[in-house]
Amino acid sequence: MSTHIGANPGDIAETVLMPGDPYRAKWAAETFLDDAVCVNQVRGMLGFTGSWKGHRVTIQGSGMGMPSLSIYANELIRDYGAKTLIRIGSAGAMQKHIKIRDVVIAMTATTLSTPSRGFFREVSFAPCADYGLLEKAVATARAKATPAHVGGIYSSDVFYDERPDLNEAMQRHGVLAVEMEAAELYTVAARHGVRALAVLTISDHLLTHEALPSEDRERSFGDMVEIALHAAFD
Repeated sequence: MSTHIGANPGDIAETVLMPGDPYRAKWAAETFLDDAVCVNQVRGMLGFTGSWKGHRVTIQGSGMGMPSLSIYANELIRDYGAKTLIRIGSAGAMQKHIKIRDVVIAMTATTLSTPSRGFFREVSFAPCADYGLLEKAVATARAKATPAHVGGIYSSDVFYDERPDLNEAMQRHGVLAVEMEAAELYTVAARHGVRALAVLTISDHLLTHEALPSEDRERSFGDMVEIALHAAFD
């Protein structure tokens, strides 16, 4: 048991998928895992452990934003021995060629600030994905014929953004999508020498203003979860 995770020793698998929404963790566990058991309910941040094709997997909610993600990632690694952490979540498209329901596989994650900023002081650390996970995720997306895009994303520390100039700068520099967690996940993973990746489903579009209705989001996220699982174990 850690400060924010009530799981017992041995309850958490070495491979952890991390959606922001705890109810998305519940849906993914019930949909993709065999014999899934709830191992965490502290603060309502649900976590489940089961198996996928014989491989032990935990799906643990991380909350919204980098400070919340940082707590769960640190405790999963430090207190439970997690070795592979894959964020599965939604993102907003920032380029015209990306469509609603497409998948974005994040190679790098740009950010203004993360909870780790004080650690680096004057250094501008460049958070990036584990290449082995990235390579397998791309191969899986191609094999499944899933529309997928690989490149840099932007991890914002605010949801209600009032910096259109910043979004324009991201778009001009080829950033594919915006979300709120991956930069800190990649940084924490690098610090502890474990693997990390973010596989994201486009739920809305900053340029066209399209958006998936909330009731359609879960049904559209299956490809993302399957890509993450194949990346971890194939």
